[in-house]
Parts: sequence; structure tokens; C-alpha cells
Amino acid sequence: MNAIHIRKFGLAVGLTWALLYLGCAVVLVSVGKEATVSFFNSLLHGLDTAPIIRMDIPFYEVSIGLVESFILGWLVGACIAGIYNFSISTWTQI
Repeated sequence: MNAIHIRKFGLAVGLTWALLYLGCAVVLVSVGKEATVSFFNSLLHGLDTAPIIRMDIPFYEVSIGLVESFILGWLVGACIAGIYNFSISTWTQI
């Protein structure tokens, strides 16, 4: 079995999470509060998101959230690749 390149996989997952974060921000900006609540309520299987959705998010918070999303995504991707690589090296030795 082939090993996964940890940095590349981390980058792919980090960029995907950042793209999803930007998509969420675009939904908030473009459709308004009612449609945003409806959209996220349908994604979260009946969980009411109306009390927790804020529409007045400053640009610096969006920027920080974007960076944090990328970092967390990178760490998750790197962990997945590292665990996968460790497990295939362990199973091939048995």
C-alpha cells in the first residue's frame, strides 16, 4: 500500500475547510438571516440555528476564522495521513 504525503494531505484538507468556511460566509452575506437559518436548519436535521446565527460579523473575525479553519483542517488532515501511514507500516510488518 502507498503512504500518504502528510503535508500535501494536510494542505488539501486545510484548503477544503477554508473553502467551506468561505462558502458559509458567502451564504450569510448573500441571502439574509431568514434564508441562512432555513439553510442551516435543513443541514443540521431539525436543530434550530436561529438563536445562534449572527449577521453582523466584522471582517477581522471572518479573517481570523478563515485562518483558524485552515489550521484546524491542516492538523486534521496531517493526523489522518500520519495515522494511516503508521497503520500501514504496522500491518505490513505483521
